[in-house]
Amino acid sequence: MAGAIIRLMALLIAFAFVAGAGTALSPCVLPVLPVALSAGATGGRRRPIGVATGLALSFTFATVALVHVIDALGLPDDLLRTLAIAVLLVFGLSLIVPFAGARVEALLSGLIGRVPVRGANGRGFWSGMLVGMSLGLVYAPCAGPILAGVITVSASQAFTAGRLAVAFAYGAGSALALCLVMLGGRRLTSRLARRGVHLQVAMGAVMVLVAVAMLASLDVRFETAIASRVPSILVNPTKQLETTASTRRNLDRLLDRARSASGPTIFAPRSSRERERPPAAIPAPEFQGTQRWFNTPGDRPLTMRSLRGRVVLVDFWTYTCINCIRTLPHLRAWDARYRSRGLTIVGVHTPEFPFEKGAANVQAAIARDGLRYPIVQDNDRTVWQAYRNEYWPAEYLIDAHGQVRFAHFGEGDYAHSERVIRALLAEAGAPSLGSMTRTRAIGASPDVTTPEIYLGAARADGFANGPIRTGSHDFGPMVGTLPPDWTAYSGRWRISGDSATALPGAALDLSFQARRVYLVLGSPGHPRRLRVTLDGRPIPASAAGADVHGAEVTVRAQRLYRLVDLPAAGRHRLHLRPVAGIAGYAFTFG
Repeated sequence: MAGAIIRLMALLIAFAFVAGAGTALSPCVLPVLPVALSAGATGGRRRPIGVATGLALSFTFATVALVHVIDALGLPDDLLRTLAIAVLLVFGLSLIVPFAGARVEALLSGLIGRVPVRGANGRGFWSGMLVGMSLGLVYAPCAGPILAGVITVSASQAFTAGRLAVAFAYGAGSALALCLVMLGGRRLTSRLARRGVHLQVAMGAVMVLVAVAMLASLDVRFETAIASRVPSILVNPTKQLETTASTRRNLDRLLDRARSASGPTIFAPRSSRERERPPAAIPAPEFQGTQRWFNTPGDRPLTMRSLRGRVVLVDFWTYTCINCIRTLPHLRAWDARYRSRGLTIVGVHTPEFPFEKGAANVQAAIARDGLRYPIVQDNDRTVWQAYRNEYWPAEYLIDAHGQVRFAHFGEGDYAHSERVIRALLAEAGAPSLGSMTRTRAIGASPDVTTPEIYLGAARADGFANGPIRTGSHDFGPMVGTLPPDWTAYSGRWRISGDSATALPGAALDLSFQARRVYLVLGSPGHPRRLRVTLDGRPIPASAAGADVHGAEVTVRAQRLYRLVDLPAAGRHRLHLRPVAGIAGYAFTFG
């Protein structure tokens, strides 16, 4: 197992190095190109190497340390980007305006004077390294879709050394490419030395223009367009690794080695190779890398070791998932019936949307749904990855010896799952279990044909407006005819990767085949209203979901809202007119 992990880490590091070099040759290099060329054109021969070294070091710090610090402090996700824009403006204006340039140069000279510089007037390796370290902080937020994939890979590593290695490999690849650019720039700028003042002003103008473009999110739109045409291996390399046949075989071999021979096997989770025929039981992973716990004594963490002797049901869920919500009545019933007989349910809340990471939001959902069993936040998906889970909801049953004996993915088949619970409790020596619980199963209509629809640009599909891009857009008037299961924006919207926020005049149309329609919504700051129309008329009370009152929804907290509840499934058109400020995330159907 250790050898396989080392080989996988080596592959990720190699990919990060190549991706970093590719990023340095992309439009992302524009913000740092003027300073890089200037640094390469002046000073000794070792100065470009110093710039490249400083860039790699500071880039590693920015992508690992700063990202995690900002997340831990709850600061805005775009703080680094805002900082980069400010730095670009300051450096650009300092190159254009002589007075400003003199002040900035004096400040930097004071800093450089404290560094052991080799070469006259701070023109050697160490002065270049200082310039490179400042460039890394500007470069990090602008590296586009390839950087997003590498940061995702880096953040998924179990050890800090792994994260550092992947991020540093990316920075090293970028630094090497930029070093070559600087060496080439030395030859170019030497020919333009007689026009040095004009060249300096031109470079400053480029930096200011790039900063203005970033303020208008033009770079994000360009990168989104590029990302939609880039092979998926560049965006999510780990997913591609996991879907290759050879890797699946290797992962299954690792599982085979980890399987325990102790205790009889009743049921077990399916492997990636065999979805129908379960393998032997495997040791249950620990609850590691988690955040806040709820419904435990003193909100203290639980461990699999402390739960030995009890049967444990690990339930992966998230509070805006309608499939998860429909399983909760059964989980509540099993907790009430079997907790005193040796069952412990642990809800592992693994969020899909950023706002689901908030402890207050999770706590409100726990109270709203009446959940009394222990729940833990898995914001970084460490427990999710330890179980190699892929689904919401997913239940894993663990016997009294700490072995995973059964898994079920999705809704339904509740009676079978309960029989497994009772079998494992009986095996553990539980007293009389009484009769099976009786809970009304509420599932999706069998006539549903409309798939889940995401409103953010990252996963938007089936929109009559064409490809959905991030930024503020005016989509024009309402679309007259919609193909089945398609969606259309009209009016003005601000689109992000995972959501769409209404601006004045915004509207949304949906053609669906279902009985029930749900939409994840939020209204930051204060409540706002959303008008609901069905088939061209205000939605009647007989077809309105639980959150619709008088053909309107009052949107407050970020959660799942129930919009439509028809007597039977059918083909309909839904028209939504939200007040400016309401954010929508995803439609689901039942």
